[in-house]
Amino acid sequence: MSKIVLITGASSGIGEATARTLARQGHRVVLGARRTDRLERIVAEIRADGGTAEYIRVDVADLENVRTFAAFAQETFGRIDVMFNNAGVMPVSPMSALKTDEWDRIVDINIKGVLNGIAAVLPVMEAQGSGHIISTASTGAHAVGGQFGVYCASKYAVRAIMEGLRQEMTRIRVTTLSPGVTESELGHDITVDDTATAVRQLRSIALDADAVANAVNYIVSQPADVDVGEIIIRSVRSAGHAF
Repeated sequence: MSKIVLITGASSGIGEATARTLARQGHRVVLGARRTDRLERIVAEIRADGGTAEYIRVDVADLENVRTFAAFAQETFGRIDVMFNNAGVMPVSPMSALKTDEWDRIVDINIKGVLNGIAAVLPVMEAQGSGHIISTASTGAHAVGGQFGVYCASKYAVRAIMEGLRQEMTRIRVTTLSPGVTESELGHDITVDDTATAVRQLRSIALDADAVANAVNYIVSQPADVDVGEIIIRSVRSAGHAF
């Protein structure tokens, strides 16, 4: 059955790959991100490939902005079946660097962004009597590494929020997606040189974003009475690495 799927962080990486994968499966996707030039290109390519896609600018740190995103999708397609809270940032650094502005960004986007996504779609889904909320956490929600403390804390929070939501829901499905290191732009904004070098080295064990998109397709394609609570997906090359 074709579903209406909202995706944040859809201008690159996992979000973009998921939009393309789900559109090829016949789902109607609504892409949200701040870089509308990229969204416009992705949507045009999805349509050229025979899929159905729309886009709108979204800043997940702004609750009213996310509510506008949800309202746009509902007005366009009449319902919201899946909300994929995927937007995230990873400006990791040693705690001693005191990058407090970057800590704030991590909290605003990785944690508040997920809460805003939930707040924007939960009333719609409850009125419908069905829906599915998926949020991207990380293998960093299961392990902590030096220089990754604040980022991992944000992903532990996502996992806790989603598990708490799951326990409250009886008709709405709730899934936490925890990918390992994945090919994406995540970490492009790291401002500490040694940390940036370490993250680039981690890319040697990165999973292709399409693999994570396929996992999302699996999650949304389950029968309505099946709730996939969490998927951890990582490269086989990650043996010996926390992430």
